[in-house]
Amino acid sequence: MAHTHAPHDPAGHGHDHRGHDHGGHDHGPHDHGKDHGHSHAHGHGHHHHGPVDTGDWRYLVGLLVNLAFVVCEFTAGIISGSTALMADAGHNLSDVMGLAMAGGAAVLARRAAGSRLTYGFGKATVLAALANALLLIFACGAIAFEAVRRLNEPAPVQSGLIMAVAGIGLVINLGTALLFLKSQHGDLNARGAYLHMLADAAVSVGVVISGAIIMFTGWAIIDPLVSLGIVVVIVLGTWGLLKDSAGLAMDGTPSSVKLDILRDELCGLPGVREVHDLHVWGLSTTETALTAHLVHDRTDADTLLAEAQAVARRHAIGHSTLQLEPQPLPDCPRC
Repeated sequence: MAHTHAPHDPAGHGHDHRGHDHGGHDHGPHDHGKDHGHSHAHGHGHHHHGPVDTGDWRYLVGLLVNLAFVVCEFTAGIISGSTALMADAGHNLSDVMGLAMAGGAAVLARRAAGSRLTYGFGKATVLAALANALLLIFACGAIAFEAVRRLNEPAPVQSGLIMAVAGIGLVINLGTALLFLKSQHGDLNARGAYLHMLADAAVSVGVVISGAIIMFTGWAIIDPLVSLGIVVVIVLGTWGLLKDSAGLAMDGTPSSVKLDILRDELCGLPGVREVHDLHVWGLSTTETALTAHLVHDRTDADTLLAEAQAVARRHAIGHSTLQLEPQPLPDCPRC
């Protein structure tokens, strides 16, 4: 296993309290005195992969264009009697909400933490994602109910209007996806928007095809069937969002972090005898924090701290707080 070694004070294995490391800026050690007569090293690592502006003009343009289209598509669905168009409008509404949350999260992220919200406002993105998932599931239930009613009582639909509106939706979704084409490789938020818009374009293609089938066959039952298919697509996509957002709201470990592997890598550091009180949770939908106690027999606490922080960074954990314990503490019954 490769370890990252940082410069250290060979004599610094007494009471060693580390400061904050922000993106490679060392603020130096601070002596805060003794604690229970034991040796501690507390490290806080903040690792950033570069600034991510989720509130730039692409999100604003995508939000406004898609919101206008959602209103038009839903209205066209009512006029034409097409539940497929209404279902697709509900699907596109999820894009609008997702883009709005990304922009809103960027605004909140710029607000400084306070004495009550010491981690800042990042958790608002988790709550917004959870609300988004619940709203989408509710909308799917309403669409499915109407589609089942149409299956029992098929109603004529205006296939030409369906195809025209869905075709416009296809162009808008592809155009919005192209806005994020270049940046989607290095920006996770942009990649999410890019893939979501491509998926919506595929759904629009399905609606166009259903309109064509109705036009040439007169089978009005195709429309509610396509609606149910779109509902299935939305639910499958929303289920993961619901599960992940609910887990993050409960301070669960983000799905991107494999806790067993992380624990094994920390335990595998030279001189580490035990890892306990390991906790990993999401500060927001994009930031992850870690706390852990490492019982060790190393004399170079600074180097061990740097190695442990490097392990956390490999798991995309940007905020790590590590307590190094040469001897088990009396106030840690699990030691």
